[in-house]
Amino acid sequence: IAQLGPDDVPSYDGPITKGFVHVKRGAFTMGSPESESGRSDDEGPARLVTISRPFELQAHEVTVDEWRALMGTSPGKLAPCGDKCPVVGVSWWDALAYANALSRREGLEECYALTGCVGKPGDGIYGCFGVTVRAPNQQPTNCTGYRLPTEAEWEYAARAGTTGPRHGELSEVAWYGGNSWLKRHPVGGKTPNAWGFYDMLGNVWEWAWDRKDDYTPGSAVDPVGPKSGAVRVFRGCGWEWLGTSACRSAY
Repeated sequence: IAQLGPDDVPSYDGPITKGFVHVKRGAFTMGSPESESGRSDDEGPARLVTISRPFELQAHEVTVDEWRALMGTSPGKLAPCGDKCPVVGVSWWDALAYANALSRREGLEECYALTGCVGKPGDGIYGCFGVTVRAPNQQPTNCTGYRLPTEAEWEYAARAGTTGPRHGELSEVAWYGGNSWLKRHPVGGKTPNAWGFYDMLGNVWEWAWDRKDDYTPGSAVDPVGPKSGAVRVFRGCGWEWLGTSACRSAY
């Protein structure tokens, strides 16, 4: 879950939303080189991406108690893990509804106008017919309320200045199939990256805003993915993944 950060990023030293990390604007290489072990074709071509707007991103995955306190439901059918475990069984539509609920609670404008919705967020059947971004040019990064990070913002935060497959040794930074005992774990149990984000790799997969598509060659500024397509992007690898190829920043 992300939100717009203050504009005076280079000198910003003011308060940060509790539980969030302030991410300064900058540039990074998104995707992976063809030589990276475990690489998939849809991770390229690698390109220079500029993040022109600062933002704040929650330091850890949304937990069961955070979701329940705000939404009043308990999604997911996995074995109980405790209130501090990441919430599971949450669809992309559920995630948008959660972001809107956070905005309402804080008195901020909701980022998403959802239409034709059926069910209740987190009940396992919730879905909507459409979504419009309430921001100039319908650009998600212009929202002043809470929202999903774009795929580029997610990878920028996950890398935290690194350029390799991941921000540390896999077993130290992630719960994955090789060390998780095939179950999720409370958030924050592994080593964070250099910017203070936990579980960017491993534990549970994380929704991003973008639709799934190949990257456009050349550099980009604040990309938000294609305008059409049925499949949305999720990132970060999960506790159940037995291989290591998915547990990389570019996957």
